[in-house]
Amino acid sequence: MTPPTSSHALQRNDVLRRLFGEHHSWLLDRLRLRLRCRDDAADIAAETFAQVVAMPDPAAIREPRALLSTIGKRLLYARWRRADIERAYLQAIAEQGEATAPSPQEHWLVMEALMEVDRLLDGLSSKARAAFLYSQLDGLTYATIAAELGVSVTRVHQYVVQGLKACYQVDP
Repeated sequence: MTPPTSSHALQRNDVLRRLFGEHHSWLLDRLRLRLRCRDDAADIAAETFAQVVAMPDPAAIREPRALLSTIGKRLLYARWRRADIERAYLQAIAEQGEATAPSPQEHWLVMEALMEVDRLLDGLSSKARAAFLYSQLDGLTYATIAAELGVSVTRVHQYVVQGLKACYQVDP
C-alpha cells in the first residue's frame, strides 16, 4: 500500500511535469546546438532538470527558460573546464611515461581532487592562481615565478598566500 500524498506534493509534481513537458525539448535543442552531440546534450538537460527538482519551490520559477538556460550553461562550462583540466592531467602523465599511469580509480580520485582545487582557487586572479600552482605543483622558486609572471618576488609571495588562504578556508 502506498502512503497518502499531500496536496502540496501533488502540486509540486504537477509543476515539475509541466516544466519538463513545456521546456525539455527546447533546452535539449539549445544544448545540442552548442555541443553537437545528442547524448551529451541529453546528459546536461537531465542534470539541469535534476537541479530544478532539487529546488525548494519550483512553482516560484517565473522565467523557466531563462533559469534552465542559466543552469544548462553553468553545467556546460563546468564540463568544458573539467575536460581542460583532464587534458592537462593526461598530458602531464604522458610526459612522465607509462610506468606512472594511474589505475582508473586513481585517475578518478585525482580528477576529483583537481576539480576541488580548481573550485577553491576560482576567485583568484589569473596571476595569483598561476603563482600558487607554480609554487605548489611545480615547486618553482618565487624568483622564477616572478620572472615568469613579470611581477616582483613580494607580489608572488602575496599571490601564494592568497592561494593558501583559499584552500584553507574550506567549510567542513
